[in-house]
Amino acid sequence: MVSTVAVLSDVHGVLPALERVLAEPAVAGADLVVVTGDSTWGPQPVEVLDRLVALGERAVLVRGNADRELLQMARGVDVGLGDDPLSVWGAAQLRPDQLALLDAMPEQVELDVDGFGAVRFCHATPRNDEEVVLVDSRLDRWASVLAGLPEAVRTVVCGHTHMPYLRLVDGRLVVNPGSVGLPYGRAGAHWALLDAGAVTFRRTVLDPAELVRDVVAASRLPGVREWAEANLRTPAGDREALETFGPRDGR
Repeated sequence: MVSTVAVLSDVHGVLPALERVLAEPAVAGADLVVVTGDSTWGPQPVEVLDRLVALGERAVLVRGNADRELLQMARGVDVGLGDDPLSVWGAAQLRPDQLALLDAMPEQVELDVDGFGAVRFCHATPRNDEEVVLVDSRLDRWASVLAGLPEAVRTVVCGHTHMPYLRLVDGRLVVNPGSVGLPYGRAGAHWALLDAGAVTFRRTVLDPAELVRDVVAASRLPGVREWAEANLRTPAGDREALETFGPRDGR
């Protein structure tokens, strides 16, 4: 059983944001750092994976849909992203050892956490790595999404939608820490802490201009300045994100 878990998700290859979060005292002092997927698909995928691996046994890495897709592309599989320059570039950057790492990553893990009992960590949902559920998804949809879980699992921690939330679903707690690298709703690197049965949402404040500057200076992504300005300077709003995700939630 572990006492404290820092949950990070959706770093998306933004190393400066990850470094700032890892330097937070609560993260540095946590028993485990669980990353719920999509560490890659971003301007510094190689560097982010290396930094997470450097955490050693303190890090539990879950594979997200973007990680899976880059792995498949690197192995010649057509996943329908051939017209996305970032995906094509990112797949070509990953070293053989990193491809092996992604291949071996579980799509979900279950840990015994003090105060929570059995906790299932996944990227999108326990049954699919790209399924969309939201804080206001219908209870019948949530019931379908969580139907395959053992009764003993009373907490589910996910990511994927880049927006932090906490809600109850038929007595189960569902936690989404938000995104470290590409937050939706408001700026900053978002993460969460599970400690003694309580969930605390945290936000590491980042200066957008400094974040853009640091990524542009360190990334080899062609056109990185344009990408950084478009994706890091001002995050997508929560209303915009919910309207975009709505059809994928069956609305």
